[in-house]
Amino acid sequence: MDIKSFLDEKADLYNRPEFITVDPISIPHQFSKKEDIEISGFLTATIAWGQRPTILRNANRLMEMMDNAPHQFILYHSKNDLKPFSKFVHRTFNGIDCIYFIQSLHNIYKKNGGMEKVFNSHLTKKDADLSNAIHQFRELFFSLPHAARSKKHVADPLANSSAKRICMYLRWMVRKDPDSYRDGVDFGIWNSIQMNQLSCPLDLHSARVARSLGLLQRKQNDWKAVTELTNKLKEFDPLDPVKYDFALFGLGINEEF
Repeated sequence: MDIKSFLDEKADLYNRPEFITVDPISIPHQFSKKEDIEISGFLTATIAWGQRPTILRNANRLMEMMDNAPHQFILYHSKNDLKPFSKFVHRTFNGIDCIYFIQSLHNIYKKNGGMEKVFNSHLTKKDADLSNAIHQFRELFFSLPHAARSKKHVADPLANSSAKRICMYLRWMVRKDPDSYRDGVDFGIWNSIQMNQLSCPLDLHSARVARSLGLLQRKQNDWKAVTELTNKLKEFDPLDPVKYDFALFGLGINEEF
């Protein structure tokens, strides 16, 4: 079997707008303003584990609590505005974490130029991936006083975490479809980062499919496995390797490959 042709076919099948509505990326797709997309996408990606209906319900609730204007809320909320967030819970992400995330995003947009600038400021075109940029972003994100428990909600590739959710978020922001006929699932609103610097998000489903297809030999789902898989996918498409995330995830979730 020609693995590349198989993956190209599956990537094309699942990288379509009709799959947006059942995916966490549907939350940032509610917005058109760049900063609203960035903020809603980051918060959604942060809680994107567990059952997808629950993720969507809680992410939508977060947006409603921000009056469906996340950038405006992040910039101008008051202390009293934060009180309802103390009761927010999604699995192990609770009110303490939620309020800190809002405060840290305020710091990023008020004092550090926004999400894209923070990631890009720690990146060079020679960097093969975004592992150092993610690490530096995490350092800044937790530079305010915070509860130790909150740090587990932003993974660190330099600690060998697979960093699935932050890799997924970066795919959403950076990747764009080169085909002019396609209405892409990903946003591609960060032009300062190259698509071939992205790493393929790795979870239980995509890892199982990747191993079944012989794309991944490493048994642990960690950053070394992410690097191994992404390098293999670059053999199929050096410029846009993470488009195959659609294939791996779709095969794992929709087809139970």
